[in-house]
Amino acid sequence: MDLKDVFSALDTVCEENISTFCGSSALADGAVNQRLVECLKQIQEHSRALKPTVASFTAVYHHYDFDAETPGNGYRTLIKVLHSCLLHILHKGLYIASNHKSSFFRADHNVSELEAYCSALRQLRALLYLAKRLINDNDFGQLYSLQDLDLSHRYVQEYSSLHKACFYGRCLGFQFSPSLRPFLQTIVISMISFGETYGKQQSGLGLAALSLLTSGKYVIDPELRGAEFERITQNLDLQFWKSFWNITESELLTGFSRIASYPVQLNLTLTIPPIPLRLPLASDPSLSTAVSPPLAHWGPGPVHMRLISHELREGQDSEELLALSRDSPPSGSSSNLAGVQKQPPSPWLLIHFHGGGFVAQTSRSHENYLRSWSKQLNVPVLSVDYSLSPEAPFPRALEECFYAYCWALKNCHLLGSTADRICLAGDSAGGNLCITVSMKAMTCGIRVPDGIMAAYPATLLTTDASPSRLLTLLDPLLPLGVLAKCLNAYAGADSQTVQPAVGNNSLRALSRDTTVLLSELTQGASSWIQSFLPPLWPTSRTPSQTPTDSKSTERNTSLTSPANTQCHVDYPEGFQPLRSQCLAVVQPTSCPIIRNPFVSPLLAPDSLLRGLPPVHLVASALDALLDDSVMFAKKLRDLGQPVSLTVVEDLPHGFLSLLQLSKETEVAAEICLEKIREIFRKEDTANCSDKARRD
Repeated sequence: MDLKDVFSALDTVCEENISTFCGSSALADGAVNQRLVECLKQIQEHSRALKPTVASFTAVYHHYDFDAETPGNGYRTLIKVLHSCLLHILHKGLYIASNHKSSFFRADHNVSELEAYCSALRQLRALLYLAKRLINDNDFGQLYSLQDLDLSHRYVQEYSSLHKACFYGRCLGFQFSPSLRPFLQTIVISMISFGETYGKQQSGLGLAALSLLTSGKYVIDPELRGAEFERITQNLDLQFWKSFWNITESELLTGFSRIASYPVQLNLTLTIPPIPLRLPLASDPSLSTAVSPPLAHWGPGPVHMRLISHELREGQDSEELLALSRDSPPSGSSSNLAGVQKQPPSPWLLIHFHGGGFVAQTSRSHENYLRSWSKQLNVPVLSVDYSLSPEAPFPRALEECFYAYCWALKNCHLLGSTADRICLAGDSAGGNLCITVSMKAMTCGIRVPDGIMAAYPATLLTTDASPSRLLTLLDPLLPLGVLAKCLNAYAGADSQTVQPAVGNNSLRALSRDTTVLLSELTQGASSWIQSFLPPLWPTSRTPSQTPTDSKSTERNTSLTSPANTQCHVDYPEGFQPLRSQCLAVVQPTSCPIIRNPFVSPLLAPDSLLRGLPPVHLVASALDALLDDSVMFAKKLRDLGQPVSLTVVEDLPHGFLSLLQLSKETEVAAEICLEKIREIFRKEDTANCSDKARRD
């Protein structure tokens, strides 16, 4: 339904409903009737004010696309999200008009739904005014305010005070594919339940199952869920975030993932000792150059990897490789692979760097799609478990990934490949590392990979304002507070590096985090049960600890401007967005390292980007990092570099890890797979063309 038609239909529905409910008690509850009329009037006012604003964006936003065949940028996305919100309101308005006389009509529930979307509409109106400021202040065609630090700081300050709970309650995930909304609700509820007991010393893993009880109140009460999620993400503890997401590394979840994934004959974890390497120069293979092992922060250290292969290939069962295995006994030992027929080495090799904001996860939590890639491409996959921030800030991860790439070049025969064609693939932070590893290979003069597939990569690791980054206000997976914490951790801002203990590795550390997580969650169950019991004695609570009435939270809490809140944006007269009572603490990325080209490749000089292999970027229209991909693709194209950009719809950041949750994520993952296949087959196509010309 076209936006113009949506505006028109919505205005008509609001007018008809106001006429029906105004001045009469069409609903049995007069207070609910009054709330409905007031809400409809607010929706009508917001809709009428937004109509000319939307028209101004639709007239110009195509100028910010990568090309005419690839419509996608943050301005388009904001209009798309608004469109989705208006459609939800329209459908709810039509439902109320048709069903309010039914004896089964839940008046309070439906009015609360409409009020929630009215709040969301008001905040989206504020975001569009912020985006209008960006489009006026930025250079034509530019999505980022790279030079206007004052504008970026004011954007961060404005974000800190804006009310966000409405996007995490009844409206949670409204902009995404409907099949993903139950997953998003599960993530948000799980995080809140974890947050209730995070940091407390608890014991008794046997009671961990009771943690399910504490989540019940957040299923029943969406307003409470939204308020609590906002409170948690407003002032996020990075260790909390790491611990929560590292639950995806647990044996239980990875076990389920492996059951649902393609079986593979080899899944081997490796530890590569820090030995200097020598590799031939790309310009003259008769000459070589030295490659040092990772050295940053604590000196030479091993690099951890995972080798996944759908079929056992020559070299993969060699004693030399198995000696590097961290498994006891190695999964690829001769006893485990007895009777398995070995295939010849593959001409291709896929090297993968996982996402996780540089602070969380390993190859283990990405196995679901890596196994699929290995089977469908019939190729060995080497995934690097680089050291994580804040314990190992830049450039440690880059050094480890580059060393792993060089080691793979030199030892491809152990990996079951001749490495005739090498592709680097990664998502989010891993996409950044794919690009920067290739840049480092160029600067060192060694062979660069034959292509890069980067899914929703972070190419600008700053809090600079862009239209797509305004989506951090409503994105449950990537709020600005989380993004800023991750970026600052990778830059080493306000952190202390810690050398890993001897014999320790990230997987063991993550197992400990998961154990702590499960232990801490047990306390939440008793808290939930006690919430239904009368208190034995009076208690005093701070405002942040006081539970609010579930039916008044969204209407009365965080919907007014606190007296000490300063507005950092000039909104039209008569309009102010909803404000949060608890200001978010978001530290802008001011560390100079952030603007290092090997941290933020979007800021790299032309000389560091010329000579990159073909880069295939796969982004999501609803991702806060969409503009990173659009601007980086434009920059490479303007330099004459081979680059493609594909923008998928209706999916959140991190959709590769959600491969098995919906048809839409499967389609998006297939696009990534096809881009990798294109890199591998390019030489075959060229050889066929040469042969045809000779014939």
